[in-house]
Amino acid sequence: MQPSPLLSPAALSLVTGIMRARLIDVAARAGVAPNTASTILNNRPNSWASKETRDRVLKAAEDLGYKPSKAALGLRLGRFFTLGLVIPDIHNPFYTTFADLLDKAVSPERYDLIIEHGRTNLAQEKHSFEAILERQVDGVALFVSDAELHRPVLQDLANRKIPAVALVVKSEDPLPIDAVLVDFAQGLQQAVEHLLGHGHRRFVFLCALAEGQRDGERPDIFRQLMSDNGIPDDHVSYVSCGHDIDSARSAFRRFLQTIPRHRRPTAVIAMNDLSAIGAMRAAVDEGLTLPRDLSVVGVDNIPLGQHLPVSLTTIAQPIEDMARRTASLLLQRIAGQKASQPAHIIFPTELIVRESTGPAAH
Repeated sequence: MQPSPLLSPAALSLVTGIMRARLIDVAARAGVAPNTASTILNNRPNSWASKETRDRVLKAAEDLGYKPSKAALGLRLGRFFTLGLVIPDIHNPFYTTFADLLDKAVSPERYDLIIEHGRTNLAQEKHSFEAILERQVDGVALFVSDAELHRPVLQDLANRKIPAVALVVKSEDPLPIDAVLVDFAQGLQQAVEHLLGHGHRRFVFLCALAEGQRDGERPDIFRQLMSDNGIPDDHVSYVSCGHDIDSARSAFRRFLQTIPRHRRPTAVIAMNDLSAIGAMRAAVDEGLTLPRDLSVVGVDNIPLGQHLPVSLTTIAQPIEDMARRTASLLLQRIAGQKASQPAHIIFPTELIVRESTGPAAH
């Protein structure tokens, strides 16, 4: 069905509400050839059309609510002006904040952002990596929960020369694509020194893991820090949980209920702020007072943390700088401005002390 130039605005509204206006519809309404309409609507410099013809085409496009097909334009230009982002947990404010910052960083260059959700599941994460490439994107940013498990996927991106940035915890083995790496060693060192300085000698590390994920290197860093500071192995416990608050609350509460009171930890370091909040709630469930009976440290510095009844001490990642650098790496790769070797940008972490940590109970 082709809209008639004689249709009233009300009828046009009805028709275009049912079917999307096409270029040939605009051309027919304006009384010009489709090539002429395309030249005018895409503002090509070789247009020979008169002002009257141009105005007629633009008016027809407005009346019909015509929107150029981004896919067709992308195929013609070789660029879709769309980027993909895979985040592991859409419920975690850290990742949604990063998505917002990345979107703001690329929007001045007329890029849109499409998000895939890994659902804190490594199998789903791998599926999301593959699915995002089917979305007609010019480049992708990927939060990678397990770099070694997903290394074949990352190598495939490198082999296909797809502009891509991995966001991942710093490791010894270099990645085959551009990477924004987070070094948790400094922040964890600061957290341990802060807690030791307050007299803490019994610790628990709360490991928030995606389904199918290994513990990774952060527990190893923590274990080494404990050893370096003379804390015996039997004074350190490791508790695994999911990424959400409920899972952390349940896991940590079970731990508190099973360990003898004289061996209870006086300090907790959680792998992210949500699990730290879950641990805080579990401690209250068990009749403990924060930070008198238990000090808690999180990771990520989500906005919610500073507004809790007991504000959360946390290890902060420089999220704004990370988003800006991710955007810069992607746009430079898309424009062909980067050297052939992958760029690996390392960002430090920093302890932010708030109310959830204090002197150890004696």
